[in-house]
Amino acid sequence: MTIKRHSAASAVLTAGALVLAGCGTDQNVPPGGGNPALQSLQVECGTKSVSGEGSSAQKNAVDVFARDYGLKCEENVNYTKSGSGKGVAAFTAGQVDFGGSDSPLSEEKGEVAEAAQRCGGNPAWNLPMVFGPVAIAYNLEGVTDLTLNADVIAKIYQGQITKWDDPAIQALNPGAQLPATDIVPFFRSDESGTTENFQKYLATATGGSWTGKGKTFQGGPGVGQGREGSDQVSQSVKATPGALTYVEWSFAKNLGLGQAKIDSGAGPVELTTENVAKAIESAEIEGEGHDLRVRLESIYGNEQPGVYPIVLNTYEIVCSKGYDPETAKSVKAFLTVAAHADPEQLQASGYVPLPDGFKSKVLEAVNAIS
Repeated sequence: MTIKRHSAASAVLTAGALVLAGCGTDQNVPPGGGNPALQSLQVECGTKSVSGEGSSAQKNAVDVFARDYGLKCEENVNYTKSGSGKGVAAFTAGQVDFGGSDSPLSEEKGEVAEAAQRCGGNPAWNLPMVFGPVAIAYNLEGVTDLTLNADVIAKIYQGQITKWDDPAIQALNPGAQLPATDIVPFFRSDESGTTENFQKYLATATGGSWTGKGKTFQGGPGVGQGREGSDQVSQSVKATPGALTYVEWSFAKNLGLGQAKIDSGAGPVELTTENVAKAIESAEIEGEGHDLRVRLESIYGNEQPGVYPIVLNTYEIVCSKGYDPETAKSVKAFLTVAAHADPEQLQASGYVPLPDGFKSKVLEAVNAIS
């Protein structure tokens, strides 16, 4: 299908919802808006705007999706970052076309049944569209190359390792001149999907010696300092010699913080797009059919060479059937464009583009929406 002629995308933020749309002249925007994938992408564009609500962790990725969708289909995407719980509730209530969540629909909480009812008796699908690595960020003068592993990180947050020249850290960094500086751990004091996934990683990669779980951080008594939000924990690390934290990649990059390599048993692995893509490609799917719920333990416990394992993902929750025809067409077009979103812009925002093998699974599910 030939790309529609269009104009430059503009962004308007109103009432907490992101709206991106096409406007202007052909002369202002090159074909595809700078994303080469859009030029040849075959999409049957709908005639309706697409609405979504939920996870704030994926908000910047949805910005990229929405810009490309506006360029390709000349329609808007209205996304409200209200948190995963509210996104699921808005979706099951039929208030939005898709919900954004850092966890798949829960059968235990009744979300699976509620979503099916909203979808006219048809199952809703969890589609993992957004992957963002979590950096182990640090501030240690004179140290620009640092390797840690899950056991050491867990012991730091349990209060068992308190100095940067601890023998356990030195063993992972032979030849490095590590100072006898106190380690100052920071963690999220608010409920956080990043915390939940970080604790799942520690529990999996340490073989269960880390017992904390959930969105509230559960380190050792009196260990570390809590800060609200990713911005505050990263700024605190920036301002504190000897500091350490877990934070989304974009925050560590934007502040120029040190980022530790992770050794899962096969040698140090740097946080790069390529190394995170290896983790995503190896992820196991535990949903049935086109319900693509990711078994995160298959990423967190991956000990293969070159795999960076600390990754969180968010889902777009959609109806498999049950939309009116035009809404179905628009949702499918939006998700198709999202799967082909501009990789450079995603990486600049701290996310990793879907690797080809995983993208194929997502697109098969998108194409099956009816």
